[in-house]
Amino acid sequence: MKRFKLLSVVFACSFSCSLPSVAQDAGYWRAASTTAKHITGDVALSDEKISINFSTYWIAQIRALTPAELSAAFGADAPGSGNLYRLSIPSDKKLLHKGTLCGGEDTQWLATYSTGRALQLAFFSTSKMPVLTTEALTNNSNLCGVFGYSR
Repeated sequence: MKRFKLLSVVFACSFSCSLPSVAQDAGYWRAASTTAKHITGDVALSDEKISINFSTYWIAQIRALTPAELSAAFGADAPGSGNLYRLSIPSDKKLLHKGTLCGGEDTQWLATYSTGRALQLAFFSTSKMPVLTTEALTNNSNLCGVFGYSR
């Protein structure tokens, strides 16, 4: 009996650790930064979609971000988690105040960083997977912007 309970606990722990970390990103987020308030407004994330300004786009989680990538992309010094997503938002899609995410280029990548009740989103216009190091991001013309949100 004890062996069965032990196996059950081990299985449950391993299963819960294997769930995608999108759950921390998921939900409704209110625009907190000036750029988010003026361009995207509030956003909602699920494991398959992101809603920006009443428009919904499909997303695909590619992988979890490492602490070094979170630090480079978001200046993250607090423990948190983040993911890299693939998406497609056309360059002609107008958001709040007739703004766009990436100017005249399609938005193709999304990086997230969440900690506690805060979320940051970074959008990229490159067709290649973005390199999230300090050196690569310093002169990166494909980084469209970083937007802040809260719950």
